[in-house]
Amino acid sequence: MAQGVMVIAEQRDGEIRKVSYEVVSEGKRLADKMGWKVTAVLLGQGIKEKAAKLGHYGADKVIVVDDTKFAAYTTDAYVAKITDIVKAEDPAFLIMGASVQGKDLGARLSARLGVGMAQDCTALEVDNGNLTAIRPIYAGKAYAKVGFSDKRPHMATTRPNVMAMNEPDSSRSPEIVDADLSMDESALKTRVAEVLRDATGKVDLTEADKIISGGRGMKGPEHFNILEDLAAAIGASVGASRSAVDAGWRPHADQVGQTGKVVSPNLYIACGISGAIQHLAGMSTSKVIVAINKDQDAPIFQRADYGVVDDLFKVVPALTEEVKKISH
Repeated sequence: MAQGVMVIAEQRDGEIRKVSYEVVSEGKRLADKMGWKVTAVLLGQGIKEKAAKLGHYGADKVIVVDDTKFAAYTTDAYVAKITDIVKAEDPAFLIMGASVQGKDLGARLSARLGVGMAQDCTALEVDNGNLTAIRPIYAGKAYAKVGFSDKRPHMATTRPNVMAMNEPDSSRSPEIVDADLSMDESALKTRVAEVLRDATGKVDLTEADKIISGGRGMKGPEHFNILEDLAAAIGASVGASRSAVDAGWRPHADQVGQTGKVVSPNLYIACGISGAIQHLAGMSTSKVIVAINKDQDAPIFQRADYGVVDDLFKVVPALTEEVKKISH
């Protein structure tokens, strides 16, 4: 009989990503309600020494898949190996982060396992051994409560920065198991030829704790420097609306919204962004939303916790100066 919670951890360049600790923490919360154990699966190359840290956040066992085939993420290699592990372990729930990798992996994995999956969830609950997921629909205008059929595992991906992360307990030592690395090599149809990295070293928007985004009201790419200055002062990342990206003012990697990245920072500052529904779909779950716009009727103010109706070119530099005074 299927039981226990399995989570798929995500790493990049040998470092476990924050969303993995959030997923393990959520898995622990669900498992405790049922008296179950949490098993984490970590794939990569040279990553075994990192496995114990997953135990600090709640994993009871970590299955490590350490091989050159898994150094860089490819859908076919990861799906083939994780499918074998899931079938062997028979978990009741299978959870991973709704990152770019997690969304791709989860979709293919659910098809391979022949089970349903709730994508981009903002809350998970367990009742009598069954998983219930809450996820936004209709571009964030409503939330659906999703149940599952009897077929196991119940699968879900969770939105980054939404699930509470446990305080790490370094005294917890998980059981670490090396996975059987044998697999059908004919199933591997793709390989990573080259990885082109972002040379700026910026925090990925999906994991950023604070984000300052600019829209059409920025009037041009040269004006984003005032957002960069404020971001540097408060330790934030800079994003953009689709209109700013379409105009060529910022790269697509900075786009927040339904066709860009879905983010949930603790602080989101929208500068010169009207608040089209496509943009709101990408940031409406932010903990605190601040809007700066000289149009008092802009839809963004309907979602904002704090609003400033004024010229952003006066407000943002003044805000930056005040932050610098406080921090020095």
